[in-house]
Amino acid sequence: MSFAAAPEIKLPQKAYAAFLFDMDGTILNSLAAAERVWGRWAAAMGLDVESFLPTMHGKRGIDTISALNLPGIDPVAEAEFILRGEIEDVEGVVPIPGAVEFLSALPPERWAIVTSSPIELAKRRLRAAGIPEPRHMVTAEDVTVGKPNPQGYILGSERLGVNPSEALVFEDVLAGIRAGEAAGADVMVITATHNHEIKTGHWKIPGYLDVTTHIADDGRLLVRFKG
Repeated sequence: MSFAAAPEIKLPQKAYAAFLFDMDGTILNSLAAAERVWGRWAAAMGLDVESFLPTMHGKRGIDTISALNLPGIDPVAEAEFILRGEIEDVEGVVPIPGAVEFLSALPPERWAIVTSSPIELAKRRLRAAGIPEPRHMVTAEDVTVGKPNPQGYILGSERLGVNPSEALVFEDVLAGIRAGEAAGADVMVITATHNHEIKTGHWKIPGYLDVTTHIADDGRLLVRFKG
């Protein structure tokens, strides 16, 4: 059954000046690749891999490692080590269903990616998923504080020339949702890669197969069900 038929699925009725997309888990699925690399590192560090892995999604690697306060560990060196591993391992990185079509329908000057990934990894995963690089992208190097800090979404809005309150943020994890909220944007939660429900009052959709972009007469963007 199409999720458009499900009464619990609702979409925002307002139009937006721009859309801001997280990358991993939101427009592409890199879950298996990321957890392979981070899982090996966590095991080598003596961490409980099963409990650790859910904590690293949606945040910059340097922030995740620094927060662990591991004795004798250089977070910068470890983050670089993990980055090299993630760049080498993109097996199974695929687009979220319907994402390529959804993105291709957007005016290129009206949307951006705001990701916690470094630029090299972001480009590698986009290529692996068959998603063209956008005109505008905010990556780990562009911010001094990562998600859940709103800096990335504020910067993404500035690059598009809009106020964050006029943007719709697409996210999949709590850190990113909080970043979008703190920036003052509305948030749409993509649940395609969720193993456990995130309790939030924001709009939720499982993917992009049954939604499309509608461009209003004034050029603003709306999300609508197909058909």
